[in-house]
Amino acid sequence: MPEPTAGGMAAGDVTAADPASALAADYFQSYSVVGLLAVVGVLFVAVAFGAGRLLRPVVPTPEKLLTYECGVDPVGEGWAHTQVRYYVYAFLYVIFAVDSIFLFPWATVFADPGYGATTLVEMFVFLGFLAVGLLYAYKKGVLSWT
Repeated sequence: MPEPTAGGMAAGDVTAADPASALAADYFQSYSVVGLLAVVGVLFVAVAFGAGRLLRPVVPTPEKLLTYECGVDPVGEGWAHTQVRYYVYAFLYVIFAVDSIFLFPWATVFADPGYGATTLVEMFVFLGFLAVGLLYAYKKGVLSWT
């Protein structure tokens, strides 16, 4: 049992002497748990890949080295032309879908007292950037389906 000091506290009792250091210790302890779980997860994946590499048979044959596409043997070149506009539509969708996700936290903060005017201005600036991007895409003719 630790000996009490002149102040009436034990020598190893940090929590009573300095509550800030106790708070910091609890803070970093919670992160150490997250770090430990991350290390365990990485080790689990590494062991699984290593076991797969050690246990699988390695017998390369010409048939195994061919490109395989849905059960059909490849004929001709592997180069195919695709329309860029499909990628542009997909890219615009992803941009606006991800940006719309930011509307939900804004709506929750907007309801809190004291944040109304600030968040309203920030959201109109954000929506302004989205409108400028959409106007740019329209002016470039990206949104016309031909």
